[in-house]
Amino acid sequence: MKAQLGYQDALLVVDAQNDFFPGGALAVDEGDEIIPVLNAWIEAAEEAGSKIYATRDWHPENHSTFKPQGGPWPVHCVQGSRGAEFHPRLNLPSRTKVVSKGDEPDSEGYSAFQATDLSSRLQNDDVVRLWVGGLAQDYCVKHTVLDALKTGLEVHLIKPATRPVNLNPGDGDEALQQMLAAGAILEESPEGQVVAKHSVVRMAHL
Repeated sequence: MKAQLGYQDALLVVDAQNDFFPGGALAVDEGDEIIPVLNAWIEAAEEAGSKIYATRDWHPENHSTFKPQGGPWPVHCVQGSRGAEFHPRLNLPSRTKVVSKGDEPDSEGYSAFQATDLSSRLQNDDVVRLWVGGLAQDYCVKHTVLDALKTGLEVHLIKPATRPVNLNPGDGDEALQQMLAAGAILEESPEGQVVAKHSVVRMAHL
């Protein structure tokens, strides 16, 4: 059974920013392969009238997770830099609601719900189901999914639309198991169905 999107669904694109793709400061292996999948889901969400959100790391230069400050990561997604921009082939519509996170030096910012107003914005939009893809599966995606579940939302992880950074071998698989154990629903197909104005339209194969 294919996924279905409707008016009370929201698509959440997590950190599809230049620094996380090949050539970026913190490139995720095969990260560029998620772009056509995300674009297909964005198109589906547009047709269904679903809400579309996109998170971005928006770090100051002295962010606590950066290696110069003793953190695990190279400097990435610094506010206003090219690396912090969304991937140029990501087809985000103008109505996309952008959520900036990790914008304070000591705010880790892995979760889109940490020190942001995302929860209240979703409530105001009457969202009951959240569909999540983006980077990276074992950090920002994982923490976002786990926090979304705590708010009572039905949360679907679009597996073809995410990849792990695997700082430690197996981190991606472990993150996936944690999300499933917490109640996330796995969507393994890059296809879906769109529910819009009482009709169902099947998405084309990628």
